[in-house]
Amino acid sequence: MNKKWESYKVDESLIMPLAEKHNISPLLARILVNRDIVEDDRIEKFLHPRLDDLNDPFMFNDMDKAVDKIINSIEAGDKITIYGDYDVDGITSTTILYKFLDEINAKVDYYLPNRIQEGYGLNNEAIDAIAERGTKLLITVDCGISGHDEVEYAKSKGLEVIVTDHHECPEKLPDCVAVIDAKRPDSTYPFNSLAGCGVAFKVVQALCKKLNKQDEDYLKYLDIACLGTVADIVPLVDENRVIVKYGLKAMAKTENYGLRALISSSMIKGIDSTSISFGLAPRINASGRMGNAELALKMLLTDNMKEAMDIANSLNEMNRERQEIERGIFNEVQEIISKEKLAENKIIVVGKENWHHGVIGIVSSKITENYYKPSILISLEDDECKGSGRSVDGFDLHAALTACQADLQKFGGHEMAIGLTLKRSQYDDFRNSITKYVEDKLPDEIIPTIKYDAEITHKDITVQTIQELKLLEPYGESNPAPLFAYKNVKVDSIRTLSNDKHLKLNVKEDHRIFSAIAFNMGEKKNTIRMGEKADILCALEINSYNGIEMIQLNIKDIKKSI
Repeated sequence: MNKKWESYKVDESLIMPLAEKHNISPLLARILVNRDIVEDDRIEKFLHPRLDDLNDPFMFNDMDKAVDKIINSIEAGDKITIYGDYDVDGITSTTILYKFLDEINAKVDYYLPNRIQEGYGLNNEAIDAIAERGTKLLITVDCGISGHDEVEYAKSKGLEVIVTDHHECPEKLPDCVAVIDAKRPDSTYPFNSLAGCGVAFKVVQALCKKLNKQDEDYLKYLDIACLGTVADIVPLVDENRVIVKYGLKAMAKTENYGLRALISSSMIKGIDSTSISFGLAPRINASGRMGNAELALKMLLTDNMKEAMDIANSLNEMNRERQEIERGIFNEVQEIISKEKLAENKIIVVGKENWHHGVIGIVSSKITENYYKPSILISLEDDECKGSGRSVDGFDLHAALTACQADLQKFGGHEMAIGLTLKRSQYDDFRNSITKYVEDKLPDEIIPTIKYDAEITHKDITVQTIQELKLLEPYGESNPAPLFAYKNVKVDSIRTLSNDKHLKLNVKEDHRIFSAIAFNMGEKKNTIRMGEKADILCALEINSYNGIEMIQLNIKDIKKSI
């Protein structure tokens, strides 16, 4: 698929003064301008984040009420239950708050809903079970903000409730002891993009302040907060940047047995945001997707290394099982697309009996990536069917569902990702209505766009440059690894790796030759030939192999020079 390359449009006059003032290269200054980081204090905080940059947790609305209630409950000997979620953010949120409360001798329990049987968020059956356990105070983490009715039900069962969440707020907030969510309309907190685990971390920070504990008593959870923050794909700026920057350092020497076991069993060489996203997070998520999120939570809570390793190995096996199910569904979807010529439509909607609810969202992502079209996959059951969908930049899939909600039982999500429930009898009508809506609203051709930071020459490709660019790490949402257009370079050699899956190249400009790798681009081996000139879009990195370090261009797209 052809992709459009687009450079950032910025005020060129800002770059050199900024570079000189902060003693950085013009290239790094340009990248900061591209990310709209131009104020002196923001530049300093971005390039050199400090733990002192963490905000005062009592700037959250209701934080004082929440802390006072938790402390009173502990002193009264009341049982506290933490109600989490089945994904990495929910599991790490639960871990942070549970471990701290347990450490200060609270009578604490937890509850994670089963993804397949219960779905996301509070539900009355779970509240019944929690009440029967003798719970007096219920604290939600990474959920609850939309659970007004369920909170009322919990209160009717004699529970007091504190909601901590990071999702968008409905018009009516839950009526409870405290609602801690920086997205509430009256929020006084200066940063509204924390993950759920970030909010739980701030609750622990506030409790430490109130109880006159040392900073270390909450900072020691930075490793777990970092894991959940990266996994939940929240913007890695501001306070999240501090959490992840220092959390990565903490993860490298973590004292959490479960995290150590997971890192070891995953055979991860270095801890960074990429290894979390593609190594650790999928293994934890696999437990929730396969209907046993509690297993991953137990791993992060255990004080027994053997138990931690046993669970980590089980998560690896679950992840392999998840991958096999995912491949099977993906192949089935591809067959249906081919048979029914669905690639000609502007949206791909496919349903089949008994697809795994916890996996179809991942497959939908891959279908959308392959065809660059919105996609919705639906597991067809005898009565109630569940689906998951993903969109492309510029098309609001949630708005599309809103327009077609007459053919749905319920739905949720946001512009780029949705979940839905419908009756089996509604499937055909929904498929027709959503297809018609998208056919009317989406342009005939959408070309994916890749934004790059600067056009470079061989003079810019130095070890010193790459080392300076490391100031921008950790990379993630809202802070992508910088990409560069390197044009009109000679392809000095080219071959494929891993059964024609990847491309390995050497490219040459003047007398300098650079090694380059293009993952998952093996199909381009017959379009780019040795001796030809090419334009490449790449990241700059240092590749270490057998103790030797050398510059490597990590190619994201490649085309013949015009």
